[in-house]
Amino acid sequence: MSSTPPNPAPSVQGAPVDALVVKDNEEAWTAEELQEVLGELSEQREHSAVIIAEHEGELSGLMRDSGDGAGQDPADLGATTFERDHEMSVLNNERDKLVQIDRALERIAKGTYGRCENCGEPIGKLRLMAFPRATLCMTCKQREERR
Repeated sequence: MSSTPPNPAPSVQGAPVDALVVKDNEEAWTAEELQEVLGELSEQREHSAVIIAEHEGELSGLMRDSGDGAGQDPADLGATTFERDHEMSVLNNERDKLVQIDRALERIAKGTYGRCENCGEPIGKLRLMAFPRATLCMTCKQREERR
């Protein structure tokens, strides 16, 4: 496993607040609201980076100590395999989250944040404030989950 730290977050200095889309019944984004979202994304990014570093170390140890299984109790071998699979799953989830966070930061910087990547309609400011990594409006997200 790679022990290199995740790439630094994309820069969003001077993000164009007035270019961000909102639903018809919503107020335009304010600089304070955007700063709140940026703060949340930054916090999530730092948290994911820490988890990735920790779990890469644990997984590396499990892979190094796994041996060939000869002479190991089957229960111990099963527990080790389960733990290794769990670590890999956590790592993959956190890496995916990091990609979503970086994509959200890039979209903020480009002024495309808040537009559904599927249908192009506004995602909704309230949804984005609750889940800043969202890339789909509720309709498209529900459609995706039904598949």
